[in-house]
Amino acid sequence: MSELLHFSEHRLQEISLLIMGIVYTIRLIWIFRFKAGKERQAATGFGTTSKKGILYSWANIAMPWAMESSRRHFILYFQFVLFHLGVVSAIGLSFIIPYAPQWLNSSVLVFALQVSIGAACLIGVIRIIRRISSIYLRSISSPDDYFSLILLTVWFFFAFLSIPNNIQNGEWHLVTYFISTAFFLIYVPFSKISHYLYYPITRYYFGKTMGHRGVYPLRRA
Repeated sequence: MSELLHFSEHRLQEISLLIMGIVYTIRLIWIFRFKAGKERQAATGFGTTSKKGILYSWANIAMPWAMESSRRHFILYFQFVLFHLGVVSAIGLSFIIPYAPQWLNSSVLVFALQVSIGAACLIGVIRIIRRISSIYLRSISSPDDYFSLILLTVWFFFAFLSIPNNIQNGEWHLVTYFISTAFFLIYVPFSKISHYLYYPITRYYFGKTMGHRGVYPLRRA
């Protein structure tokens, strides 16, 4: 292993994670400075409460049947799931290679990572084409949307090449993967990709408010 690869796997990742953690901490401190408004009406409705609304709101992302957009476009929801599983796998790989490389001796884990990350990379390409070709998506897309999506897709590609941590044919793919991971960690807090930081907070207040008003979860006949 070269010094560059060792630096990329360890020190560079540690610095990037520290920077990301500091930025997120500052953001959360700023967000929680603002207190949510209190309910001005009495609790209404039957069979639901603020607590039920919060739990249902958090779980809504895993219930495609509960959202009209997912029911009507299940293929897009399926792509969404695979894409985010690929994100988790690629992030996990960045910790496995430097700190638990022996795990990659498992052919089952290697296959699972290859399938997950490979599928996410393919979906990334499909999303890029769809965003460029659709007049509706182009009209609401910012430069950050394109850059973030391309960045993620390239990152998936080099993550896929980095499995199963083989440097017999060179280490350029591993160096590229870890350098792009470091850039990704620093860039994410300043991009739209950081939406996952706000998801549990926004869904908490939405579920709490709608549950208090007695309209969430929806009661279906």
